[in-house]
Amino acid sequence: MVAGNAAVSPAVAADRGKVQRVLGKAVTEGDVPGILAEIRDHHRRWFGSAGVADTAIGSKRRASHRFRIGSATKAFVATVMLQLVAERKVGLDDTVEKWLPGLVHGNGHDGAAVTIRQLLNHTSGIFDYLRDQGAVNQYPNPSPQQLVQIAMTHPASFQPGASWEYSQTNYALVGLIIERASGGALADEIARRIARPLGLAGTYLPGGADTKILGPHSRHYTRLYQTGPDAPTYDVTELNTSPFWAAGGMISTAGDLNRFFGALLGGRLLPPAQQREMFTMVPTKDWLPDTTYGLGVSTVKLPCGTTVWGMGGAIYGSWSYAYGSRDGKHLVATNVNGDWASGRWKDPIGIFNDVLQAEFCSDDHR
Repeated sequence: MVAGNAAVSPAVAADRGKVQRVLGKAVTEGDVPGILAEIRDHHRRWFGSAGVADTAIGSKRRASHRFRIGSATKAFVATVMLQLVAERKVGLDDTVEKWLPGLVHGNGHDGAAVTIRQLLNHTSGIFDYLRDQGAVNQYPNPSPQQLVQIAMTHPASFQPGASWEYSQTNYALVGLIIERASGGALADEIARRIARPLGLAGTYLPGGADTKILGPHSRHYTRLYQTGPDAPTYDVTELNTSPFWAAGGMISTAGDLNRFFGALLGGRLLPPAQQREMFTMVPTKDWLPDTTYGLGVSTVKLPCGTTVWGMGGAIYGSWSYAYGSRDGKHLVATNVNGDWASGRWKDPIGIFNDVLQAEFCSDDHR
C-alpha cells in the first residue's frame, strides 16, 4: 500500500528526504492508510505524502485535500474570542455566569467562579462531556447546551484554577459565549474574522447536521480505537460532528493550517496584548508529554531541545498536527487519514513527533 510522492516548490532549496522517509515508514511500518505533510519555511513550501487517500481505488493524497482537524479547531475559536476581547466586547476575566447564566452549576460546578481565561487554558475544572460517551450518544444531534448539561451530571474535577485538565466542555462554553458576545454564529465569525481575510479557501466549521466534507478530500478511516491486526476498519468520511463543534469540528487543509498558524504566531491576527495572553503557557497534566498549553495553543518540546508552537487534533478517522517556530516562519502541518498506528508508534502522535524531529532537529533546517 505504499504510494509516496513529494512535490517541491521551485522556491525550496533543501530536500526534505528525512521527512519523506518518516512518511513512508508511517505507511510501511505504522500501517496508516495515508499521510501528508506540508512544510513552510519562510516563503518556501514543500509537500510530501505516502499511502493512499482512498483504499478502494489507491489514489494519492494531495495538497488540496481537506480533512477534519479535531482540536486544532480550538486555536481558531480562541483567536475569535481574543479578537472580541481586543474589541472590548468581552473580558478574559468575565465569568461564565455573566454570559451564560445558570448553565454551569451543580456537582461542584459554579459558573460564577469560572472565568473565560480558565475555559481557554483548561484550568476550569469542568468535567469533559466526551468522557461520558454513552450520554453523548443518546442525542442524535446534540446542541452545545445539551453537551454542557451532560458535563454537569458529573462532579467537577477540581476547583477553578487549582489544576489543569483537557476538557471539550470548556470550548463548547467558549463557542456559546462567542455567539452571545458577537451576535453571530460561531461558523460565521470564524469565516469572517479568519478564513476569508487569510484566504483559507479549504477551512470552515460545518453545521452539525452537515456530515460531508465539501471539496476535494481523502477518505477518513477509523478502527474505533481497537488494536490488533484483526481490528475492523470503518469509513467515517461522512460524520456528524455536532458533539465536537467549537472543541473540534472544523475542516481544513495542510496549507491552510500553515497559513493560519503563520499569521497567528507572527502576530497578524491579534493585537500585542491579546497575543501575550494567548501565549502565556501553563503546564499540562496527564495529557501529551513535554507540552504546555496557552489559550487554544500548545507547545511541544522535541528530543533535541527545540520547542515548537501550534496545536494538534484528533477525531474519528483523522489526526492532525500543525506546529512550528515561535515567529511562525517555519511550520509543518501533518495529517493521517486514520486514527491508529502500529509498530513502534502507539498512535499517530508518535509519527507526527518524528516528522517534527526530522524537520526541526535536522542540521539542514534548524
